[in-house]
Amino acid sequence: MPPADNDRQVTPFPAGLWEQPQPVVPAAVAEVAEPVQRIRVPASMLYRYTPGAAPSRFLRGLRDKRILGEKDPVNGDVYVPPRGMSPVVGLPTTEQVELPDRGTLAAFCIVHIGFGVNAPPTPFVSALVLIDGAAVSVYGTLLDIPIEEVRIGMRVQAVWAPDEELTTSFENIRYWKPLDEPDVAPELLKGHM
Repeated sequence: MPPADNDRQVTPFPAGLWEQPQPVVPAAVAEVAEPVQRIRVPASMLYRYTPGAAPSRFLRGLRDKRILGEKDPVNGDVYVPPRGMSPVVGLPTTEQVELPDRGTLAAFCIVHIGFGVNAPPTPFVSALVLIDGAAVSVYGTLLDIPIEEVRIGMRVQAVWAPDEELTTSFENIRYWKPLDEPDVAPELLKGHM
């Protein structure tokens, strides 16, 4: 029996396969005393999104100030926003479930760097909210509370856009605000991020 080292042959890659070309810098550029370190170039991307049947139902529900999820056919978990299929068992989710616009703060961070035209003034709280009856959290902004009072487990409610501004968008929920209800024990939120 041959030794283990000799039981297969290794063929080297052809010469030049992994080589990169050497950059050529024109002489006029090479003589510049201070090379450019960084430039700012405006850029944008335009996305075209076709949501599909389940997300379309969800977005139409938001237009009516309703939060619609879909139930897993095996374990009964409700997913928001629905995708039309259970991410756990891989079967279609055909049963729609209307959920309340209340939930529990499952996780949060305090944002100190502003971004976008729709972002609130900094600092603000970026939150994961576990909507009552849902299996997973949704992203949102938590306002109407001093930052030092924000805590995991606190009860919150959606603040909706005015009726005349409602569209088929998750932005219909402008933000979440605290409720005067007892907190949920943080250990009950494990696995629902």
